[in-house]
Amino acid sequence: MDTDGLNDALGLSNDKSQTLGAYIYQPPKHGKSTGERPSKRRKVLSTTSRDKRADRQHFVPLLNGDEKAESVQLRYDTYQELWSKQENKIQGLKDILEDVDSGVLMDVLSFIRSTSPQTCNGCIPTALVTVGSNVSSLSRLLSRLNGQLISTEEGSVVVLESGDAPNLKTTLKNIIRATVTNTDGNDGYQKFLIDRAGPRLLGYDLDLLHDYVQRKGTKKLVLALRDSEAFDPGLLTDLLSLFKSWLDRIPFTVLLGISTSVELFEGRLPRSCVALLQGKHFEVQEAGNCVNRIYETIQADLNTSLWLGRNVTSTLFENTSDYFQSPEAFSRMVKYAYMSHFFANPLAVLLANPDSTVLTQSKLCKAIRNLPSFRMLCEDLIEEGFTKQARDMLEDDEYLIQETPKYLDANQQRMQKMFQAVRVVHACLQYTQSAKKPNVSDLSVRALSGELPESTIVEEMFATAKTLDSDKLDKLLVRLQGIMISPEVDAIQEELSTLLDRCSESGPLRSGYNINSTVTKTTVVQQRIRLSKGQADLSEQAVEYTNIVDRVIALLQVHLTETLINPQNLFLHEAFLFDLRNPLKETFAPRPRFATERALATPFDYLLSSSDITMTGVSAKQPATAVLYQLYLDSGALVNVHDLWQAFYGVFETEEAGGCDDRVVMSLFYGALSELKAFGVIKNSRKKTDHLAKSAWMGL
Repeated sequence: MDTDGLNDALGLSNDKSQTLGAYIYQPPKHGKSTGERPSKRRKVLSTTSRDKRADRQHFVPLLNGDEKAESVQLRYDTYQELWSKQENKIQGLKDILEDVDSGVLMDVLSFIRSTSPQTCNGCIPTALVTVGSNVSSLSRLLSRLNGQLISTEEGSVVVLESGDAPNLKTTLKNIIRATVTNTDGNDGYQKFLIDRAGPRLLGYDLDLLHDYVQRKGTKKLVLALRDSEAFDPGLLTDLLSLFKSWLDRIPFTVLLGISTSVELFEGRLPRSCVALLQGKHFEVQEAGNCVNRIYETIQADLNTSLWLGRNVTSTLFENTSDYFQSPEAFSRMVKYAYMSHFFANPLAVLLANPDSTVLTQSKLCKAIRNLPSFRMLCEDLIEEGFTKQARDMLEDDEYLIQETPKYLDANQQRMQKMFQAVRVVHACLQYTQSAKKPNVSDLSVRALSGELPESTIVEEMFATAKTLDSDKLDKLLVRLQGIMISPEVDAIQEELSTLLDRCSESGPLRSGYNINSTVTKTTVVQQRIRLSKGQADLSEQAVEYTNIVDRVIALLQVHLTETLINPQNLFLHEAFLFDLRNPLKETFAPRPRFATERALATPFDYLLSSSDITMTGVSAKQPATAVLYQLYLDSGALVNVHDLWQAFYGVFETEEAGGCDDRVVMSLFYGALSELKAFGVIKNSRKKTDHLAKSAWMGL
């Protein structure tokens, strides 16, 4: 806004002499006088003491500060041990996924080496790489592809983002610079521009790139557009047309990263642009599959002792689907959840299986007795008639400390069996559902909330399993043998194999529950035709196979009923089940606008107030920016600057009994106004020079 217009609106003079500043220059003193004392030397801790202090400050004592130092250290050591094991599993899984990506890498590399403008009918050789939400895998793919081409001295890969391409000249300049710096660095780029013979060319002239390609003997120059869908279609068309005209001098190959589909991407481009390209489509493994495998590795492993609860699991996968997070980001979120559990939960020390001397602490026993799961345990003991045991758990600390590890170990085993049951359900769904099958994470969310046993997924699974033919049932039993450790499964599998050997020539067997085993009978009663369905006569092999199906269904029902329990009903689930959503959600899905608006509207939610009375309205004790923001909230879409100044001045004038300095208040007003403008809350109005326009509304 114009300064003169603002001063006129505020009723101030335009005399520039009133705002001139005076500055005093004082040169530094290089030496000290004779009688001046030397400056005091700063005390510096030794390396050993600094390391000890750092070790002591990893975790803080809990239980109102009364937790033993040994217990604090045990929590930290256990966190490091458990997460290192999980990290090794995740890294091993990532290595497997990189091997899977290696197949795509070799295919893309083979395509780049084998194609040329001649093989592509004069068009630009183009590799379309569909990545979906797995953006990080494309970065790894391009990095490894660049390393392969540079190591064999065939060429290099130039990665271009949509932000690097505002216009054609800047795009060409960035491509030339990235090509040279990729192999020679920034110094090599400057040297290349200086040492080049002939007339000096502009930075976006492709003759520079042509000279560099000839000097290096480059056979393949891959231009990778990582987020090609974010590029302006017109700019992309001009860029590709230019590349097409230089194909006889520069060996261009274009690699386009696509997040949606080839059809949608092609539909956005003009036909003239599509006609310039010819190549092949490649697909990188989806990140969602990778994230699900990481989650299954962490949760369903038989050696797991700490699990993520339903709320945390839901938050993890919500963030993954909403923000297209990479597997690396997912791992960091899981690590933060582990750290939060051990940092803020004193019961996490129980996961270290410590000696009773470490656990003999009245505050820890009191914390255990205040758990909701402990209350449920005592109620169950009383209902079952173990009143003495319940009384000892309530009154005897030594008895509680002795019994706690037993319950903890037993309930951890039940958690392991629960996730084993989730894997059983997931395996059965692969053979019983033809539509979209839920993954392990979806089933885990239902299991952690206790809803899976009575869900429609399990009911439909059993109904469909009864109609499986002998071939599918045989494959299902083989799969269950690797998950369920039960002699009953082995016996059923052996009996089915014997039956199939005897009926090898009759084809797949079907049970009596199959729709093909029912017949429709027609009867005439009082000159009316009635249709009735009945069971067809089953052969001896079909009857035997039906009995086998019944045994499989009964075994699965018993197994799932026993293992799919509600974790919230287990004693000490607060120690081995982390289910606090807020730390994870607030850290990895912050709301900066909400926090800024709250800080401006109610600043003493964050600041310490010198007054004992909580201030709910506008007050001069609040920061000037907060005062002006609250006055701004009460105005309309257009704010008169003079009215805003009068209201701002009135706040300070009302609370200052001895009067207030106009120039001090004016400086506060100017500072607050500039800060609100920097926040993007207000802007200059084009309609009226003495007004401000709102550019943001609270809560939107």
